[in-house]
Amino acid sequence: MAPHTPQRSERPGKAMPLLEVHDLFAGYGDNDILRGLSLRVAAGELVAVIGPNGAGKSTLLKTLAGLVRPRGGRIALDGTDITGASTQRIVASGLCYVPQEANVFASLSVWENLTIGAWTAPRALNERARTVVELFPALGQRKRARAGTLSGGERQMLAMAMALMVEPRLLLLDEPSAGLAPALQRLVFDRVREINARGLGILLVEQNARESLALCHRAYVLAMGRVRAEGPGEVLHDDPEIRRLYLGG
Repeated sequence: MAPHTPQRSERPGKAMPLLEVHDLFAGYGDNDILRGLSLRVAAGELVAVIGPNGAGKSTLLKTLAGLVRPRGGRIALDGTDITGASTQRIVASGLCYVPQEANVFASLSVWENLTIGAWTAPRALNERARTVVELFPALGQRKRARAGTLSGGERQMLAMAMALMVEPRLLLLDEPSAGLAPALQRLVFDRVREINARGLGILLVEQNARESLALCHRAYVLAMGRVRAEGPGEVLHDDPEIRRLYLGG
């Protein structure tokens, strides 16, 4: 079977900066994981972050989401400084994070999980639920099932659906394809592309560098907590050094 290449989303035209990160430092204990990292995501843009284990990819998303406190630098969302803000304020500002693990409430039903996702606007629950079920039809079919009984792919879909219930402007996705069979990985990447095509900005962290470079508008390569390369996904994909280090040749 030929390798699957997800269709790249159309690049936003003259998009204004949505997320701006400048000279960011963050870490755990006495160790800095992020060491002066800077990046940006335009409105409606899909940006991928790739790099080896330990490069700081997940720490970056957790810091942006307010789960790790920055030690230096600046984070701005649509021009508003959110550096060190609470997670609740960050979500209310329009940034929503989907972690790799523990991203749904396993003991609750699919519908109850979606209800929790709509906490910012409970009166809009039914309208927003209809929208996400159109995107993820399997959730509508299993809305009474406990989330813990879903397959890995279905749980990932539910986690993304919960984030979309907030109606964010920027979605942070941490390894959405991790641990899934190839067919389910393809489905996840297709849904990521479709979500972005609806105008939502996405910052995507992925170990599957080949797929994410094929999908994104731009990408950053991280190593040791710093940006080592930046550019359009297709340019980085064809760069001999990037291919040797991150794409297996």
